[in-house]
Amino acid sequence: MGSAASSCCGSEKVEQECVSASSMSSTWRIFTYKELYVATNGFSEENKLGEGGFGSVYWGKTPDGLQIAVKRLKATNNSKAEMEFAVEVEVLARVRHRNLLGLRGYCAGSGSGSGNTAGDQRMIVYDYMPNLSLLSHLHGQFASDCLLTWRRRIAIALGSAEGLVHLHHEASPHVIHRDIKASNVLLDSDFAPLVADFGFAKLVPEGVSHMTTRVKGTLGYLAPEYAMWGKVSGACDVYSFGILLLELVSGRKPIERLPSGAKRTITEWAEPLIARGRLGDLVDPRLRGVFDAEELARAVECAALCVQGEPERRPDMRQVVRILRGEGEVVAGGGGGGGKQAVRIESVKYADRLMEMDKSSSYYGEPEDDDEEEEVDDEEVEEYSLMDDKSSMNFGAFGAMPVHQTMQDPYAKRFSAGNANAIKI
Repeated sequence: MGSAASSCCGSEKVEQECVSASSMSSTWRIFTYKELYVATNGFSEENKLGEGGFGSVYWGKTPDGLQIAVKRLKATNNSKAEMEFAVEVEVLARVRHRNLLGLRGYCAGSGSGSGNTAGDQRMIVYDYMPNLSLLSHLHGQFASDCLLTWRRRIAIALGSAEGLVHLHHEASPHVIHRDIKASNVLLDSDFAPLVADFGFAKLVPEGVSHMTTRVKGTLGYLAPEYAMWGKVSGACDVYSFGILLLELVSGRKPIERLPSGAKRTITEWAEPLIARGRLGDLVDPRLRGVFDAEELARAVECAALCVQGEPERRPDMRQVVRILRGEGEVVAGGGGGGGKQAVRIESVKYADRLMEMDKSSSYYGEPEDDDEEEEVDDEEVEEYSLMDDKSSMNFGAFGAMPVHQTMQDPYAKRFSAGNANAIKI
């Protein structure tokens, strides 16, 4: 039917019934509504992993034992919502990389939407990631478990960067993700990262360096030129990755509310520490001082380059990977000179009107039917609107999952009146 990256994994928390993320399936297929209805126990509340502005995500299990996550989009006649569904399916079907969450399949159809028919439902099927997302380990349900060692954090940073290299430089056409953040980095059973959620992705036509479009994404990760003027390019993903890198190192959120009520970005917090050379004070205290100083210096240097205010001065993702690997000094934007200068980080503050609009569960860019995107250089986007999305403070494509949620296995035999068919994580 088609080809795509598809990564599946087992889990120590969930039954070992998925293949490893490294053994990638090369095929995807169209699911029937009945298949997904059965796999998720009729889209039962017990199987719901989370929900947000896009709809709901359910855990499911196919007859051959494959654990899946089914994103069930809200039924709508909105043409932009239809377009985002089509874009995500297309991008997922195109990309194939060990650090990108691939497409297992999708379901779309017309009919009543009950029983055996899809109605106007749109569903995307992924492989289930048992360790959920990076956000769940930094700020969510697993934060107190301290499972993210320094070694795992560096591996997550490098793997995520390599996934973005594929999108920006190897995929054809190139892809700009537009929503790089902790909740969109999923983790398999070995904590290998997979960049997910391509609903906001842009396919970049050959020869086009950047586009101007309505702003979508999560404040705190948005590049300033994108947040203020809607100018999107690969450099926007680079900026978001720099914020993500600081978040990985420090365990802090991209935007924090201070006791005074004021809001502070992670770059504002990090700037004075980096200026004084106190890099060790940036490290997440949950690591109890266990980190590699050279890797920390490289990560901070990389983040500082990525979050520069001028997009042309940021490195591309290939340079980012080289910096993180320690493969020689890379100077972004054609700058540089004699010796190596002390690392400095720019603290870019969002306009007050954006910070006032910020909510922990908000996205920019409510789509409108008459909203058209143009490939232009100078046209500005002046409208900003908020779309409430409860998922953005949860766990990404898989949503929020209670620590001891019990999910019903539709294919397990019922040995008693108890919960013999339940899977607990």
